[in-house]
Amino acid sequence: MKKMHSLLAAAVAISCMTAAAPAVAQNYPERPVTLIVPWPAGGGVDTMGRVSAEILRKSLGQSVVVENKGGAGGNIGTAIAAHARPDGYTLLMASTTPNAVNEHLYSRPGYDAQADFAPIALVGATPNILVVPANSPFKSVDELIAYAKANPGKLTFGSGGIGSTQHLAGVRFMQAAKIDMLHVPYKGTAPAEADLMAGHVSVMLDTAPSIPLIAAGKLRALAVAAAKRTPVLPDVPTLDELGVPEVYITTWYGVMAPTGTPAEIIQRLNKDIVQALATPELRKKMAEMGADTVPGSPQDFGHFISSESERYKHIVKASGARLD
Repeated sequence: MKKMHSLLAAAVAISCMTAAAPAVAQNYPERPVTLIVPWPAGGGVDTMGRVSAEILRKSLGQSVVVENKGGAGGNIGTAIAAHARPDGYTLLMASTTPNAVNEHLYSRPGYDAQADFAPIALVGATPNILVVPANSPFKSVDELIAYAKANPGKLTFGSGGIGSTQHLAGVRFMQAAKIDMLHVPYKGTAPAEADLMAGHVSVMLDTAPSIPLIAAGKLRALAVAAAKRTPVLPDVPTLDELGVPEVYITTWYGVMAPTGTPAEIIQRLNKDIVQALATPELRKKMAEMGADTVPGSPQDFGHFISSESERYKHIVKASGARLD
């Protein structure tokens, strides 16, 4: 009899939880939402995080607070988000490095990049751009490659750090062009760009922050590491066009939640983001940042992350990079 009462109590508790779940989702959100950006303020992920927070603020009618939790290549903030309560009030601004690369760089990043997160929406993607200093002798990719082949290891390429998309883009470029350059990692994109502009490194496959520097004439863009040209630099060819095939390295940005977040909340947030991305105003704003909008379902985003993880596994292996 005692056992029967225990089973009945458990059944009632489960029934109550099941009945409460839709109500929680229905009333969501009743308080401010936190969006964790696992990088310092001012970078590309932070910029996209603030764009996403504004989208959600308008659609949810609640404050969406951006919290920058940088460190360890994005691992610290991503781990905090992974272990947050799955109630829709803590979200993550996901991106290429912590959500597709770091699992191949670190033996214990502090989270499982796929199992610990429920994808919501892929917001946008920006291609890496092959840039040289404004006063560089290289006016074309052909000139750069010819010099590199005649002088193996003499050219240097900068990056925001070991395992960054800039580093991996450089590795992939060397593979495709069959050249050898020396990698010079920095503690972030800004110092790498500063040394590039000063001529202390030869070249960089940089991310979106390079676009204003190109516009200001401080860097020269030679090519785009993508399958198609970027609207913000329409006259800059792709590496494919120049005979250096399949150097497709982009920094992508998306919103995720801890695994276990109610499906109704996931679907609502996806709908809000996708609808916003379709507006002319936001499409124009994203284009000005050199980003393509990539609307789709949570399932689409999940499949994309899986394919990116598999692709970067091979690029990281080729780079020889390991951070433990």
